[in-house]
Amino acid sequence: MTTADLMVKEERDTVFSWDRILPRLREEFGETAYANWFVPIRHSGVRSGTLQLTVPTRFMRDWIMTHYGDRIRALCSVEDPSIRQVNLSVNAAAPVQPKSQPVAQAPLPPTPPVQMRRSPSTSSVRDSRSKGSQQGDLLASVAPPVAMPSVIAPAPALPDDLSAPLDPRYTFESFVTGATNEFACAAARRIVDSGQAVFNPLFLYGGVGLGKTHLMHAIAHAIRCRHPERRVIYLSAEKFMYSFVRALRYKDTMAFKEQFRSVDVLMIDDVQFISGKDTTQEEFFHTFNALVDQGRQVVISADKSPADLDDIGDRLRSRLSSGLVADIHPTTYDLRLGILSTKAETSGVIVPPKVLEFLAHKISSNIRELEGALTRLIAHAQLVGRALSLETAQDVLRDLLRANDRRVTIDEIQKRVAEHFQLRVSDMHSARRSRSIARPRQIAMFLSKQLTSRSLPEIGRKFGGRDHTTVIHAVKKINQLMSSDTAFAEDVELLRRMLET
Repeated sequence: MTTADLMVKEERDTVFSWDRILPRLREEFGETAYANWFVPIRHSGVRSGTLQLTVPTRFMRDWIMTHYGDRIRALCSVEDPSIRQVNLSVNAAAPVQPKSQPVAQAPLPPTPPVQMRRSPSTSSVRDSRSKGSQQGDLLASVAPPVAMPSVIAPAPALPDDLSAPLDPRYTFESFVTGATNEFACAAARRIVDSGQAVFNPLFLYGGVGLGKTHLMHAIAHAIRCRHPERRVIYLSAEKFMYSFVRALRYKDTMAFKEQFRSVDVLMIDDVQFISGKDTTQEEFFHTFNALVDQGRQVVISADKSPADLDDIGDRLRSRLSSGLVADIHPTTYDLRLGILSTKAETSGVIVPPKVLEFLAHKISSNIRELEGALTRLIAHAQLVGRALSLETAQDVLRDLLRANDRRVTIDEIQKRVAEHFQLRVSDMHSARRSRSIARPRQIAMFLSKQLTSRSLPEIGRKFGGRDHTTVIHAVKKINQLMSSDTAFAEDVELLRRMLET
């Protein structure tokens, strides 16, 4: 038999032998470790007594080499005594998390007794990683087989796709642009058109129902359509936190890190949800850094700018501000009318222009309420058989129109007062007592009492958890100043008119 024939026979035998190794690894280390670390391994034969294996990433190679290298080599040596060492290299073209394939359940030969030893210490793991980096991809020959540390109860496998479902209605084609959102929309389109990270991160912020989630879904839809090879994960900050807590619970954080840090585009909606959650913020910070360092795109949305987010660490706040921050402002009358006209066209129902104009003028709080009002009106007309008219709109939407007649929120008041006095919104909640901050804060409390139906304790909580007596003092102080200082009174009255219009 020629040397070439021997090599072909050796490779054929090794393919069979590797399939017999996989069930042992699954049995010893459990389903989670098997799915996360062993399923992605690909083998390409034996060369001169060295088993050639490949994995998709360097991180995976280092982890397997440190934690499972001894056992893989030992099992391979038992299966085929000619194997003296294992070479684990990186093949970026291989899938990171392939679907588990059925493994042949051939009868397994008995495994020789194994001598127990302590799990490697932190320093030995560090040394092993350093050695692996210096010597390349080679998994050095090791001593006779050893047992790995006992494995905890396996966690349920992480889903292959953590991304939340995308709403098919939320695309760029259905997004109505205007002066208040055209900058954010243009930035979102640039990310899709470029095919690479251009603004990292893109931070979209604005009030409730102004179109942030619509834009996020539109970006994800467009990237998946134009660049199907790019892996996109879109999810809420709440789901990110839930996934991380779950990984901590089952001591499976390495799989969590690998899954999130191997994506091409990470999109996190409502990042304000992790405010005050220090452990989740720390993990998000490191995930953010890892993706940005690799040139991967990160897109984030929130209800406030990074500078105004409460209970966010300075490091993370700085990172969130380092890219492009795009504000989506409250809608204008023209934009609301355009949104209503588009929705009416897609519904296939003819709505009189006067009705659309009436709704655009009366409902200005957010787009969701606006669209909901039109849906409600159309449904009523279809179900009851009543013609669409101004009278119908006033009758059907009586409660909604009454709520929008004079609905100013404390958040709006704080934002408008902060802009007027050139402060940050966070100053309204801070403990600082300098006059340049305390006086505008008192004005905001006064206007909150005058323009909203909130109780004094509720107003105090919105201003950094202050007591209701502080709000009473602020109202009295502003009333005194307005009665004695005409210029000051005009300033407060101007703010009131701006908020009421």
